[in-house]
Amino acid sequence: MVRNWMVCGILSGVLLVSAPALAAPGEVVAAVQKGRVATAAFGKRPFMRDPQLSPDGSKIAVMMSVNGVDNLGVIDLGTPGAKPTFFVRAEEYRETGDRTVGSWRWVGNRTIVFTVLSRENIFGQRAELRRLVAYDLESGKLTPLAWEGTTVDGGNIVHVDHAAETVMIQRGAFRNQQREFRPEVINVMVRTGEFKSVMRPNVFVSQWIADGTGTIRATTGDDDNGKLRVMYRPDDRATLKTVVNEKDPTFTGSQIVPDIFLKEPDMAVVSSNKDGFRKIYKVNMQTMEIAGKPIFEVPGHDVDGPIENWSGDALLGVNYTDTRERVKWLDPRLAEIQKFFDEDFGEGNSRIRSANKDYTRLILFIAKPNAPGGYYLYDTETGSLRLLGWFHPVLHDAELNPTETIRYKASDGMEIPAVVTYPRHRKHRAGLPVVVMPHGGPFGVRDQEEFGVFPWHQAIAELGYVVIQPNYRGSGGYGKDFVLEGRKPNGYGNRMQADLNDAVSWFAGQGLVDKNRACVMGWSYGGYASARGAQRDPGVWKCAIAGAGVYDFPMMKQFDISTFGSFGASYQATADDLTAISSARHTDAPWSPILIVAGVRDERIPIEQSRALVSRLKGAGKKEGTDFRYVEQPKGTHNLPYEELHIEWLVESEKWLERFNPAYIASDPDKALPVVVTAEVK
Repeated sequence: MVRNWMVCGILSGVLLVSAPALAAPGEVVAAVQKGRVATAAFGKRPFMRDPQLSPDGSKIAVMMSVNGVDNLGVIDLGTPGAKPTFFVRAEEYRETGDRTVGSWRWVGNRTIVFTVLSRENIFGQRAELRRLVAYDLESGKLTPLAWEGTTVDGGNIVHVDHAAETVMIQRGAFRNQQREFRPEVINVMVRTGEFKSVMRPNVFVSQWIADGTGTIRATTGDDDNGKLRVMYRPDDRATLKTVVNEKDPTFTGSQIVPDIFLKEPDMAVVSSNKDGFRKIYKVNMQTMEIAGKPIFEVPGHDVDGPIENWSGDALLGVNYTDTRERVKWLDPRLAEIQKFFDEDFGEGNSRIRSANKDYTRLILFIAKPNAPGGYYLYDTETGSLRLLGWFHPVLHDAELNPTETIRYKASDGMEIPAVVTYPRHRKHRAGLPVVVMPHGGPFGVRDQEEFGVFPWHQAIAELGYVVIQPNYRGSGGYGKDFVLEGRKPNGYGNRMQADLNDAVSWFAGQGLVDKNRACVMGWSYGGYASARGAQRDPGVWKCAIAGAGVYDFPMMKQFDISTFGSFGASYQATADDLTAISSARHTDAPWSPILIVAGVRDERIPIEQSRALVSRLKGAGKKEGTDFRYVEQPKGTHNLPYEELHIEWLVESEKWLERFNPAYIASDPDKALPVVVTAEVK
């Protein structure tokens, strides 16, 4: 049985901590305009993140940074100047590995339920392990929800009943000392942790789906070859019957699965990329026929997903991303409010992130793509707007290096979208040094115009570099075919790498960058791509910076046997293929100088990956300190949870770039400005 590994560490009581006082925003903006922001400042943890309003709108549950450590807490909005009450430290635990707090939500007005995440070796396979914990505001008690008897996943909330203060949870479970390989559904009282069974495991079911009343109306069941069975029933008296049982060989989620059950008989809102791009449809679940044209679509882009009302039986709006995250409100009142915000703050610069039950109180996040921004509370009845807190503890709402999305032509003719960040202090925008920064993933993930939790593009642009973040083929958000381009047999480690090289060539051809002053930098898959670039294309890259990457795929396959199942085999099949794209297997030839950073406690990409690469570089005669530098972070996990680790990553990157590809050289018409904003919180 999986042990209750967080009881001693995370359920440790309530903390009352004062949040740090922040400098006035005018002071920060004035300072930023005069000179450069220190690289370390971009490594600071967000001061405030994802505040969630209680149903009555009187309180918020929010993640806040105190002395560089994330804490989940609650703030009473009815008490002027109220300090947050923190009840759990949300950092990843250095003594236990890659474990942290994920999402949080209200259940009623007195209980906050949050998710605890880890990556564990479960029955010989690496898997994401989730658990739920409830915090009672009145008693201060933390209660694990249905941990006993739960196997891998006990954190999937199927339905919330705010009045009864219960949640329906889908979980893997043990029964009669045997592991059930299909999940059950239980109903849990969040204050006490008591629970009862709702739906027992079914051999055909891997996902249970409830309507707004808490009735299980549909299920899905999948297998490793992409086949999906959907079962449906019109009400709680009927029997679940199969309405779809088909295979998606593309593994892109083309099947139709209900998102919201409407009040109309048998009708549901669904999202699907069945026609190439993910769109929002209305579907009759009995016949699986689509009713009319798509409710919402974005030409050339996938829709992110629908937004339901508090009752879970109506479509309020749709989240989507083109160049940045946006929302389209279909509810007339919310659409009118959004129009008002767009007029005041600029189109796309404000988004409703949370609301109370009757939508009279809204939490807005207001920010430009090149500014951290802040969270505001808006009262629709009084029209008042008040700042709750800045996203960044140092930079507040200061506008930094401008960004835009540009599509460039790859060498095979394909258009590749890329987010380009320009160094704000360099007015000439010609022949500049460049850092190409591939995102992690790689499949289904993308970069967009935003400041973000990890604003590496801003940190590097602030040094004087153009930063290009290619959404190389295989990235998400641009339709099914674009993802599949990255999964072609020669995609991973080859054609996807060429997309990075082509970014340098194309932008050099436009006159923006100097192709002889290019480096590549990334983390996770981005770390793999950076090392692969140093090994495969040393003539392109003056240097490389690789964090937490996979460098030996055959070794990785032994560590995580699920890494290359039927899905993985569809784009990278044989041992020879895996060896060919493994940078650590090709250390004898010339490499670009490479900085390698890795966390000892990384449960996703084991430290042995980086150690093996370093060992083989040494074995090939490459010199540490000259050809490569290795930084091992004893407290590091895959997600850079500690502020000091994040700062170290950025500062080490700055030093490596300055050594092998300095931002300013004698022939440049300008010089670096002095640092005027440090990482200190005033």
